[in-house]
Amino acid sequence: MTATLPTSDPGTRRRPPRTSAVRVRRRGTDAPNRPVTVILVVASLAVLVPLYVTVAMALKSPSQAAQGNAFAPPWPIDLHNFASAWRLTHFPTSFAISVAVSAGTVLGTLVLSSLAAYAIARNWDRRLFRWSFFYLLGAMFLPFPVVALPQIKLTALLSIDNPVGVTLLHIVFQLSFSVLLYSAYLRSVPAELEESARMDGASTGQIFWRIIMPLLGPMNATVGIFAFLASWNDYMLPSLITADPGLQTLPVVQSIFQSKFGTNYNIAFASYLMAMAPTVVVYLFSQRWVISGVTQGAVKQ
Repeated sequence: MTATLPTSDPGTRRRPPRTSAVRVRRRGTDAPNRPVTVILVVASLAVLVPLYVTVAMALKSPSQAAQGNAFAPPWPIDLHNFASAWRLTHFPTSFAISVAVSAGTVLGTLVLSSLAAYAIARNWDRRLFRWSFFYLLGAMFLPFPVVALPQIKLTALLSIDNPVGVTLLHIVFQLSFSVLLYSAYLRSVPAELEESARMDGASTGQIFWRIIMPLLGPMNATVGIFAFLASWNDYMLPSLITADPGLQTLPVVQSIFQSKFGTNYNIAFASYLMAMAPTVVVYLFSQRWVISGVTQGAVKQ
């Protein structure tokens, strides 16, 4: 005689209520993170409030600017400030010089940094390439005032104390950070792609330009934006290197204008807004590539 264990009907089993679990889960995922929200709001205001003051002061008349209320909305709007700033700061010349210096910096940084990072990432087991990477990282911790005087003398001896010398130095100073970003990104690129291309007879140069370089699209955008912003907003290097005042970039011209016409706040803010507009436009159109390029390679695949 065999004993059978009593079994209960599956339909009569007591099941935990799903609504409470779902409700708790929804509350956990939908609940806002208040400290992070407060930090983001404060950070946004730290950017938006100065931007509003700049736009408002640039659109005010001299009498409105003399009242001293920077937060008051501009009415009636005065657009003559931009024409005066355009004429007094010689904006077309300084703008063209800044564009040329920034474009040369971006192009040189993309080419040299990607080549150096590719060589280091694919030859990491060799001591020379590994120590070259550490050398470039060490250059990031070198303050600019330490090397300022040697750079000034060197550019004067080579007769490149002009925007050409400024462009070359911008490229050199961007190498460390750019190589770091490229190296982290190249670790996520599988080496099997290069091995298959090499088996088909492709050289190292063909592999880099036809396979690796197209894959570096997000990182190229990231490095290009950082190089552009650093070159466009740089004041110290052009002011020390460029000997001819007529060949100065926009930040230096803005400083000269501010020292000469310090009381014309509306014209000064109009010139600041014109100089700031290209960087804002470029970043707004390329911010998604910047974020994707920074996060790519951060997680090991």
